[in-house]
Amino acid sequence: MRLIVIGTKKGLFLIRDGELAGPELAGWSIFHAIRDPRDGVLYTASNSFIYGATVHRSADGGKTWERAEPIELSGLELGELWHVEPGHASEPETLFLGGAPGTLFRSDDASRNWRPVTGLVQHETRDRWMPGFGGMCCHSIQVDPSTSNRLYAAISAAGSFRSDDAGESWKPVNQGVAADFAPDPYPEVGQCVHKLLLHPARPERLWQQNHCGVYRSDDAGETWERLDGNGLPSAFGFPIALDPADPDIAYVIPEDENRLTADGRLGVYRTGDGGASWELLAEGLPDPAWSVVLREGMAWDERRPVLGTQGGAVWALEDGRWSELARDLPPILAVELG
Repeated sequence: MRLIVIGTKKGLFLIRDGELAGPELAGWSIFHAIRDPRDGVLYTASNSFIYGATVHRSADGGKTWERAEPIELSGLELGELWHVEPGHASEPETLFLGGAPGTLFRSDDASRNWRPVTGLVQHETRDRWMPGFGGMCCHSIQVDPSTSNRLYAAISAAGSFRSDDAGESWKPVNQGVAADFAPDPYPEVGQCVHKLLLHPARPERLWQQNHCGVYRSDDAGETWERLDGNGLPSAFGFPIALDPADPDIAYVIPEDENRLTADGRLGVYRTGDGGASWELLAEGLPDPAWSVVLREGMAWDERRPVLGTQGGAVWALEDGRWSELARDLPPILAVELG
């Protein structure tokens, strides 16, 4: 079964083999949702101005849902929950959860209970972190598939961090990543990462779309190479998607800093050479178009990228041309492929 999981401002939608279903969890803002590849369970990072922030879990494909126990954060006021990430394959009930203000949680009982990852939440550089436009959110969590000890987290605007001891301690990994808005344009922390991804076939290779450029690291984040200025109309953007079969292929969607589409068009740019060059893939997409794609709004299944727009449309790339899979949904916050 081909499954597309779509988080919106008004609930969760699913596209199963081309058929749209939903909304589930109607009224909740689903900042992120994912089907766990280990057991098929659906998880959502759910937010409500009435009920607060929580994680919902469904073991039957969305027919029924259970809600996590209250998520507590000593000394800080929990804001929105931004991202839920399955743990390592060797730890079948472990998950990680990112939120605001710059928070990371871990569950070892399939999301029913969560505890703060204090090594990051209480990091010694925290007094130098600051909120980005969307708040100080931990929005990217990556687990190295080759070892459960290595984790990555990215926070706006604090930067990227790596743990080599299963989350006990965390090292900033921002060398070479610009923060043009800061007095020191290359600080240890304070970068505004918009999305961070690890390549599953080459775990030491990381990609990020940043407020200040697109970057690639080939040494687990120790150093970064900037990749824009060679075919992209803007260095600014939010989502990034990777082809799991080829570490040199990535997709980005540039915007201008007013959060509008670059050049007034919804354009997806692809690199097939590790970021040395970029080509526009826009055939089939509306032009002009002003509806943008948020940081969680693009993903890759086994053969194609899929994106969802704030205007409520879902698009998939087929043989070089984009086709519309759904329209008129609530504003789309996240897309994942099951």
